[in-house]
Amino acid sequence: MWLSEFEIVLRDRVIPNGAVRIENGRIAEIREKPVGHADIEGGGRLLLPGFIDMHGDMVEREVEPRIGVHVPMRIGIAELDKKLASCGITTAYAALSFIGASVTSGVLRSEDHTTEIIGTIAGLKDHLLVDHRIHARFEVTFTPALPTLRKLMDAGRLHLISLMDHTPGQGQYRDVELYIARIAKERGMSVAAASEVVGKRMAGREGQGDVLNALQDLSARAQAAGIVLASHDDDTLEKVELVHGLGAALSEFPVTLEAAQEARRLGMHTAMGAPNALRGESYSGNLSARQAYEAGLLDMLASDYHPASILPAVLGLAELRGNGLAAAAALTSANPANALGLTDRGAIEPGLLADLVVADRHPVPRVRATFRAGRMIYGDGTLAPAGKAERVGPVAAERLPAAARESA
Repeated sequence: MWLSEFEIVLRDRVIPNGAVRIENGRIAEIREKPVGHADIEGGGRLLLPGFIDMHGDMVEREVEPRIGVHVPMRIGIAELDKKLASCGITTAYAALSFIGASVTSGVLRSEDHTTEIIGTIAGLKDHLLVDHRIHARFEVTFTPALPTLRKLMDAGRLHLISLMDHTPGQGQYRDVELYIARIAKERGMSVAAASEVVGKRMAGREGQGDVLNALQDLSARAQAAGIVLASHDDDTLEKVELVHGLGAALSEFPVTLEAAQEARRLGMHTAMGAPNALRGESYSGNLSARQAYEAGLLDMLASDYHPASILPAVLGLAELRGNGLAAAAALTSANPANALGLTDRGAIEPGLLADLVVADRHPVPRVRATFRAGRMIYGDGTLAPAGKAERVGPVAAERLPAAARESA
């Protein structure tokens, strides 16, 4: 199958108007110019590698859209699967929490509920559009979850583990007053009542025993099983050095520029949220993804809580640094593939899986079609068969990113 008349985003450059041939679910050939008799004509649209989302928090809300209100788990997961495909995501790591009652309440993030979601995703895997994998978010103060994590690792159900500590006063919630105000707003309580809740959580953290031995055991088991280990919300040089010493290869959502710099010095990959990059700021008042990218300290973008942010975030970041769109697109494809050991995907090049995203820039960034292993898993009806494509915009040099202008 030939896809022709596309602006093709490669690892290191952009082909202004070329074609890609797909055979047996993989990319077989790339040409610098359009071909005749193509199966699909893009009319000048973007063709990007499929998005690899290493951290998406949406699953829990999809199966429990309101606290205490549950939909059948299989239905919720299948619906989320469609949403992810419509946002260009071809590989999705469901970020599921193993977290204690001191951190959250209700069923939403209980250990049993999380384990049930993981089992349901595994059972549906061959029937879903997107390649779904599991990212276990382990709250380091909740050591009772360790036996469950070990069982899931032994069963081959986990693909990424992040070490979290959401105790107020450090990490993501180092601004305690801001966190108290957020708790008060979310729970509809007074600031005084929220302050009491937060105070109990902080006291509970102080009452925890030494968890270092447990983390070292978890790290050894993860590495033996080939599971990537990540840290979460690194805010100090000491914390980055600690988690790196435990075997963490990823630093998720570094809170400060200094922490991101230390992670880079130690050879760790960094990941931040696409909503942060799109908005230009963290909702927690922490490091801006744009600032990290401009400083050359951002390796990956994740959907976090809003998968539709990925495409516009990539297009926005493409304007900030050299190598434009090719470098920005790598944040959601080649870089996460490399960090997560996915050697069969992550770029548009011969031999790799034909995981592809067709998108428009104007009038608003939109995913028009998504292919996984050469099969269209989402299409909005605008991608025309050969001979019927309408050009969506000029491919003149002035409309292209810098890298594409240089190759034109």
